[in-house]
Amino acid sequence: MYETLFTVFNVAVVPAWLLLIFAPGWRWTQRLVHSALMPLVLGAAYLTFLTLGIGFGQSDAEAGMTSLAAVQALFSHPVGLLTGWVHFLVFDLFVGAWIVRDARRRSVARTLVIPSLILAFAFGPTGLFLYLIGRKLTGKAGWSLDEGASTA
Repeated sequence: MYETLFTVFNVAVVPAWLLLIFAPGWRWTQRLVHSALMPLVLGAAYLTFLTLGIGFGQSDAEAGMTSLAAVQALFSHPVGLLTGWVHFLVFDLFVGAWIVRDARRRSVARTLVIPSLILAFAFGPTGLFLYLIGRKLTGKAGWSLDEGASTA
């Protein structure tokens, strides 16, 4: 059952990533990826797994978020691993969608956006790292993440 859930969640986010890469301006991309839909659905799954893992004994009795040992105990059970994995999926997708919106606002070239999205999908923070460094080096923005800030 846990492997099936892992696969379902992985497959569920792939269409959103494909829309970000191949159809970032399409109205269905706006409706599905740039709305609260995916974060809410994945967030509900995360909350469910976290509650099962910490509150209902679906992990080690010492499971929690207060220390490295408590997090390790949480991840000692498949429910805890699913909790962590869904956490990555929702936040990586959120960052990918932000990259697309930021790139659109700042006219960042798709040649930078697409590799950044692929890396964000596969390796999370590395995609964000590439995008932020790339937009700085191309003069499209400074270091600020404020959508209203200047590019200096």
